[in-house]
Amino acid sequence: MPGTTPQPTSTARTRSWWGWGWADAHPDDAECTALGALIPGTLAHPLPVPRVRDLDIRRPAVEPPAGLAHLVGADPADRAAHAMGKAYRDIVRALRGRPGRIPDLVARPTDERGVADLLDWAGERQIAVVPYGGGSSVSGGVEYRGDARAVLSLDLTAMDRVLEVDAVGRAARIQAGALGPGLEDQLRPHGLTLRHFPQSFEFSTLGGWLATRAGGHYATGRTHIDDFVQSLRVVTPAGTSASWRLPASGAGPSPDRLFLGSEGALGIITEAWVRLQERPAHKASASLAFGDFHAALAAVRALAQSDLCPANCRLLDAGEAALSGASRDGSAVLVLGFESADAPVTARLAQAVDLARSHGGRPSAGPAGAAAAGGTEGGNSDAAVSAWRSAFLRMPYLRDGLARMGAVAETFETAATWDRIPGLIEAVRKEVGEAALKGSGHPATVNCRLTHVYPDGAAPYFTVLAAGRPGDEVAFWDDLKAVAGDVLHRHRATITHHHAVGRDHRPGYDLQRPDPFALALRAAKGALDPRGILNPGVLVD
Repeated sequence: MPGTTPQPTSTARTRSWWGWGWADAHPDDAECTALGALIPGTLAHPLPVPRVRDLDIRRPAVEPPAGLAHLVGADPADRAAHAMGKAYRDIVRALRGRPGRIPDLVARPTDERGVADLLDWAGERQIAVVPYGGGSSVSGGVEYRGDARAVLSLDLTAMDRVLEVDAVGRAARIQAGALGPGLEDQLRPHGLTLRHFPQSFEFSTLGGWLATRAGGHYATGRTHIDDFVQSLRVVTPAGTSASWRLPASGAGPSPDRLFLGSEGALGIITEAWVRLQERPAHKASASLAFGDFHAALAAVRALAQSDLCPANCRLLDAGEAALSGASRDGSAVLVLGFESADAPVTARLAQAVDLARSHGGRPSAGPAGAAAAGGTEGGNSDAAVSAWRSAFLRMPYLRDGLARMGAVAETFETAATWDRIPGLIEAVRKEVGEAALKGSGHPATVNCRLTHVYPDGAAPYFTVLAAGRPGDEVAFWDDLKAVAGDVLHRHRATITHHHAVGRDHRPGYDLQRPDPFALALRAAKGALDPRGILNPGVLVD
């Protein structure tokens, strides 16, 4: 039966307005300097931490009507924090005091009626409305780059409740503004979990995951948030769309598919029924080292095409493995993990390890030997797995520290079929590396890992580390990103597997989508948002 749930707990920590995550978790000046020393050509001293009071924040160009004033604020620090996402180019712009168009107002509706009223007012005044969840966008999805009209940042995080839980059907109705930790806190008393853990989990919302088709915890099987959706409620200027909650349906094109990945350009997702599962009681993990990256690719493909379905199947090339501390001898590293709510998983892990060994993988030795051979129930004793996990969570903060040293430290991701993967990875490494050397005069490091794998292909995720061009870091990164986009297009690899299109990926998205679909999407935009107020510039003009 549906039931009520406890409210999410609050925290006293402060989010960084300019960088990733918590303000108190950023590297200090000494750590930034040490990081910069690892990349030739960076600055001698870190750029200062930016301050809101140093920005040119003008008075709002518009005021809300009295009936909405309680939902809307104009605090300069709040407006600055809503001006950008958390991509490298956003961090550098903040460090250089050029954050771009700062919204005039920030609205925090507490219910669906408030969302609708705000959209009505914005439509009447031709105000651009930019939906905002946790603000973790890394593709320019939460900023405005258009004309001189007034801009309203529509922050959904006050709508953060789990409204109903259907324990029999293992599903829940959840408001879109629920951040990952608060969402899980409310599900925990029911013994259930959504178990969708993107790297941004702590600082992103259910609505953001849905609007960007986010990739999550699972490396195989249910890799995208799409796989968990039963139904959506979406407020548009043309009315509210509410799909039926169903386990499956063949009744024409799915209405939910129209809004999944729409990035706020077609409507504001306010709540969703999502599929849940019991919390895993059995876990086991292991790692294997490969001297030959191509042999490791073959091992991962064999695993993806088996029926083992590991929860984690991440392949780190030698550079990525060294960066995370998972390997020190130049080996590529495969991180494997299995989990289950009702049955031990060590036997499945052992099968996966044996399959990887048949392709040349060497299981970890030493204290983690037991895990490598057959897994450890209930935790991670594998040193490489632990190192990778720690680095995975810490990396965005280190990225910001390197940005303070004038370095380019950013990632991009894609997906392609297995026949194209080896050539794609080689071309990205070569051409992005050459472009970085030409643009800055210093060599770059281009690493790769596979984050999600499928029977028919994989999602490579690239890390670029290089000295930037002092004062011109954004343009330099844009040049490198353009080179990468050209490589992806030539290899028929998607412009994004799970980071969304936003504004940064528009050129690649326009090349990737079929023209008739673009025509239909523009028609949907015109019908649902006739005044063009919803996240202008995203997906369509």
